[in-house]
Amino acid sequence: MLDVSFSLNPETDTALVGPNGAGKSTLVQALLGILPRQAGEVRLLGAPLSPQGQLPPAIRAQVAYLPQQLPISGRFPLTVAEFVGLGWEPSGLRLPWAGRRGRQAAVRQALARTSCSDLASRLVSALSTGQWKRVLLAFCVVRPRRLLVLDEAQAGLDPQAAEQFQSLLFDLRRSEGWAVLQISHDLDMVRRTCDRVICLNRSLRCVGSPDHALSPPQLERLYGRGYVLYHHHHHGAPASATPPQP
Repeated sequence: MLDVSFSLNPETDTALVGPNGAGKSTLVQALLGILPRQAGEVRLLGAPLSPQGQLPPAIRAQVAYLPQQLPISGRFPLTVAEFVGLGWEPSGLRLPWAGRRGRQAAVRQALARTSCSDLASRLVSALSTGQWKRVLLAFCVVRPRRLLVLDEAQAGLDPQAAEQFQSLLFDLRRSEGWAVLQISHDLDMVRRTCDRVICLNRSLRCVGSPDHALSPPQLERLYGRGYVLYHHHHHGAPASATPPQP
């Protein structure tokens, strides 16, 4: 990855867009220390991330990551409440308010805030895709966070469920003060709901407001003329980040 440099601002929703193979997921995983990086510097919440992906536990605990897919086996015996409770006290970090009663109260509150209270006793393996996405958000809010990173978190959701998820994410971002970085191929959603857009195609192509970054000239630079023509001729349809194949 070359010439990629940007910063994230508190209480903003930043979208990372680009064609398939542009390096979006690789970049996000390098930022989080999931993949080692060969060069450059990453600072999360003011703390430097080591080349091996190490952060102080107090900083790591303030970052939440929702991958594109997190398949749950039918043999996974956790209930929703038990799963959300796993986010209460990260390994190696003792919370000053930790305790059984505090954990139970935090889980109940997190489930209520994400409209998951009725799912508390359900096995996570029995959830629908939309329910599972909301439970993942409950996992994120069970304790204070400052940065939320999502890799196509709306993948697999029908339009209504995707809209509900985005609305819930917006409300939580405002109430929690999160900085959000999300990979997305839904350019219409990005245009409507995000504050800032980073365009990536093996290098940084553009950073700016949705109106600027998703303008026809920028989209042509990012996806090619075929995509812009397709989007123009199908203006009434939801935007796709992949043009039709000949």
